[in-house]
Amino acid sequence: MRINKGLAMLELKVQGFGLNPTLIWDDELAILIDTGMPGQLEQIQLAMSEVGVSLDKLKAVILTHQDLDHIGSLPEILNQSNNDIEVYAHVFDKPYIEGTLPLIKTDPNRMSKEEWASLTEQMQFLYKNPPKSKVHKTLEDGQELSYCGGIQVIFTPGHAPGHISLYLKQSKTLVAGDAMVVVDGVLRGPIQQTTLDMKTAIDSLEKFLDLDIETVICYHGGLCKINEKKQLEDLLVK
Repeated sequence: MRINKGLAMLELKVQGFGLNPTLIWDDELAILIDTGMPGQLEQIQLAMSEVGVSLDKLKAVILTHQDLDHIGSLPEILNQSNNDIEVYAHVFDKPYIEGTLPLIKTDPNRMSKEEWASLTEQMQFLYKNPPKSKVHKTLEDGQELSYCGGIQVIFTPGHAPGHISLYLKQSKTLVAGDAMVVVDGVLRGPIQQTTLDMKTAIDSLEKFLDLDIETVICYHGGLCKINEKKQLEDLLVK
């Protein structure tokens, strides 16, 4: 879904639910924020081509955090591309993405026998063999990347130790990752079942109040237009 010139929300489908990576680009390059589940390279390429951007234009991938549905197709993207794509992530999640440490939420050693038995064979394989990639550059709170009119890094831990959100200055768009979700077009706070530290996750939302936000893209639920700051303030109820 093209939002405006140089900005699109990709709409991926996996096992009946949607994932929404963000693509930004200009005349020189393209940046992808998050990469879906393993095996979704073809969907990503198709979604990119629908807005007129080829995979060969991709010069960087920014990961909002370490979860399987965000880093999933990254190795395939890197293998398929003819470019030297730089991978960005927060330093706290770097060892998980690189495979030095197991992904927190899908570590088989953290799961009960019942939880493990409830997974399909395919998911058990993915949990045991998660995708991994070198993180070329680490990000920190307040850092600004010069790509596509400026990308401000906002450290928003809670959902994951190294979760970040990204503010696209040119379009006044917040790419929230999993810091928030959209349900039936309405902005909601983090999902408790998938959030490691709920209090920290809610506290992190306060950082959004200082930004001039017109649009929010949530990885789960998609797009939400911000008409007034109260939409964000209402999420801070502890």
